[in-house]
Amino acid sequence: MKITPEHNERIAKMTFASVYPHYITKVESKGRTKDELHQVIKWLTGFDNKKLQELIDKKVTFETFFERAQLNPNAHLITGLICGYRIEEIENTLTRQARYLDKLVDELAKGRKMEKILRS
Repeated sequence: MKITPEHNERIAKMTFASVYPHYITKVESKGRTKDELHQVIKWLTGFDNKKLQELIDKKVTFETFFERAQLNPNAHLITGLICGYRIEEIENTLTRQARYLDKLVDELAKGRKMEKILRS
């Protein structure tokens, strides 16, 4: 699938707060916890629970969310397909980072072991 500039812009302007409840629903419906979700988000972005809640309350866009993040140096190890796109082939940095998060949430929901998800 080809990623268009419009697709990249839509991701950039989407608020993290609008997607976050869906992440929680996805992982909890598969028997995982909100704490595990937060652990995954912290690994990728460096955001602790307090900072994460602040960003949710401020309704920051994904663009702002990832600008403020300290991306994990091992994030490049997140590969594979998510939403029909091969992550390692996504050229737009922000879109790739958003798909990193989607992939980690997906792996958590699928029951993958935390040490595998966190790619340490």
